[in-house]
Amino acid sequence: MADRNRTHDRPGLRARHRAALLAVACALVAAGCGGESKPAAHSPRPVERAPAEAAKPGLPGMPPLLDEHDLYAADRPGKLAPQVKDFPSRIYVPNTGSDTVTVIDPKTYKVIETIPVGVQPQHVVPSWDLKTLWVNNNRGHDLTPIDPATGKAGKPVKVHDPYNLYFTPNGKYAIVMASMDRQLVFRDPHTMEVRKTLPVGCAGVNHADFSPDGRYFIVSCEFSGELLKVDTEKMKVIGQEKLPFEGAMPQDVKISPDGKTWYVADMMADGMWVLNGDTFSRPKLMPTGKGAHGLYVSRDSRYMYVSNRGEGSISRLDFKTGSLVGKWRIRGGGSPDMGGLSTDGKVLWLSGRYNSEVYALDTRTGKTLAKIPVGQGPHGLAVYPQPGRYSLGHTGIFR
Repeated sequence: MADRNRTHDRPGLRARHRAALLAVACALVAAGCGGESKPAAHSPRPVERAPAEAAKPGLPGMPPLLDEHDLYAADRPGKLAPQVKDFPSRIYVPNTGSDTVTVIDPKTYKVIETIPVGVQPQHVVPSWDLKTLWVNNNRGHDLTPIDPATGKAGKPVKVHDPYNLYFTPNGKYAIVMASMDRQLVFRDPHTMEVRKTLPVGCAGVNHADFSPDGRYFIVSCEFSGELLKVDTEKMKVIGQEKLPFEGAMPQDVKISPDGKTWYVADMMADGMWVLNGDTFSRPKLMPTGKGAHGLYVSRDSRYMYVSNRGEGSISRLDFKTGSLVGKWRIRGGGSPDMGGLSTDGKVLWLSGRYNSEVYALDTRTGKTLAKIPVGQGPHGLAVYPQPGRYSLGHTGIFR
């Protein structure tokens, strides 16, 4: 023990009085003798215990959460990051059948511009640093950058099969969901140069979300009805499971504010799969409505909005109770798909995939505020700017 060198006994006495000297040393030396001794009754020194197991660190380089109990704490109404606070508020709508992006002014509900882009644009995705909007031209095999400060499109960047786009929580990589290629492609988040290609054993990778510590993410595989669990840092699949529903077609993925529960919309199972991401256990189905598709968290982290594309409705989930608390119907019907919330959280914007229109709904009453004609096949609509410190991708998952 380290204390043995601090007793100062003579060599001749050490053999006979070793135990006694150690006892005295334990009582006097501040470092103590571990858990085998007890401090004197009058000693203010606490009993020493083995150090508690340290919490598992987050993904290296990932900004710490503002609130460990609420992943969306940075997404409060009007809480815009400095680099986006002067950007004009716009709704960017990729029209897969028209090869254009429709730009809407949310204040007037009017179309103010139509931007030509590549073939079959699927989603408009905010970059990790919030400075660029990437239009995913799936069949054109490129990304069109849009400067949200000016609304101007830049030179397309060649990227094969970019169905959807995400970013690791530390901003180190962009992750292209190469749906038809059956790959997750990790790229430089600025130049889009390939860093690693990860082949996957499922069909139709399309949507994802990340764990609270950023160390893994869960991916939906639309065409094979499966889920993947991927190690973010190792860029390796660490789990794969088949959803327990014949013909399942999982879509959007979203984690609860407390980071304990995952939800996966399924357009054929007409509801959401609910599971524990850490254990990657067998999920349970929560029916919401026909063609469940997009998932969006309210600005106060109390509710999640579920777009039911097949019946023209939006379901609301109460995170606290874990149960559904109502359903809104779009006036005159529709096909609500993907979208996002206004900066103040008062309006939910959704594309009408099969109706060539965009919907604006009041999040307090569910009232349909507007139905705006756009191009053919509107899909991954992005509301921009939105509150948050950085983007994880898709149409806007912010932390």
